[in-house]
Amino acid sequence: MRLKVELLVGRNIRALEAATGVEIIVDDTPEAIILSCFDPVRREIARLSLHQLVSDGRIHPARIEEVAKKTKNKLEAEILEVGKRTTIDLGIHGLHPELIRMVGRMKYRSSYGQNLLQHSREVANLCATMASELGLNAKVAKRAGLLHDIGKVPDDEPELPHAILGMKIAEKYKEKPDVCNAIGAHHDEIEMTSIISPIVQVCDAISGARPGARREVMEQYINRIKDLEKIGMTYPGVEQAYAIQAGRELRVIVESGKVSDAEADTMSFNLAEKIQTEMTYPGQVKVTVIREKRAVNYAK
Repeated sequence: MRLKVELLVGRNIRALEAATGVEIIVDDTPEAIILSCFDPVRREIARLSLHQLVSDGRIHPARIEEVAKKTKNKLEAEILEVGKRTTIDLGIHGLHPELIRMVGRMKYRSSYGQNLLQHSREVANLCATMASELGLNAKVAKRAGLLHDIGKVPDDEPELPHAILGMKIAEKYKEKPDVCNAIGAHHDEIEMTSIISPIVQVCDAISGARPGARREVMEQYINRIKDLEKIGMTYPGVEQAYAIQAGRELRVIVESGKVSDAEADTMSFNLAEKIQTEMTYPGQVKVTVIREKRAVNYAK
């Protein structure tokens, strides 16, 4: 959308900032306005309000205040609906209405580029699967998984780690001790007293560490792939090295004239040892050395 920046000057900017609690930055960037705020919900209210005002064309302080108020009410209703829909989809019942609202607020929060609501849903499903495999209560595990990051979306911002804050919020709304402990302990800030707690911690790590989930992890993943292929190319006689299956396998193609079958076996073992010694990676890496036998003769 091309913004009518010239309409957002002086008192209109101040009125929008006062109505939404978001700083409006109009700089030299053509056709662009920057919204600056730590609260993602307030930022979304300002974005939607600004979009409506610019589309409508009537921008003055009274109109700004009216649109901001309507947008806030509409977004609050949407947040509640998202929270309800999420709990219904996951089969989680009996959550306090305030916790449901906080689940809906997760939609507008991200961590290293990973959407918090999608992350929490993912953790909830992983927790339920793992608990079922271990013969534990899958419903309690799923509930703890969904709520484990609830401390990242409070209405105020107290100076507490999000795990501890989330635990206090869950206690306030009468969640079970196992769920509260799992929330508070998923970053080792309190002692684990429930068998559900390590499950939530592990599933949180799995969801955040999978390739592509977060921007920071994505960069580490790409570097790991490059390092794998670089290690494969260090041995003489190697023609090509490919890291495949998201870095779970390294395939090394050698020149048949320079590497024998026995040397290929040794190379595979040595590569695996080198990767194990020099690299950090989740799970295991399969090393496959491929040597093509070629029988070449010339007819003269």
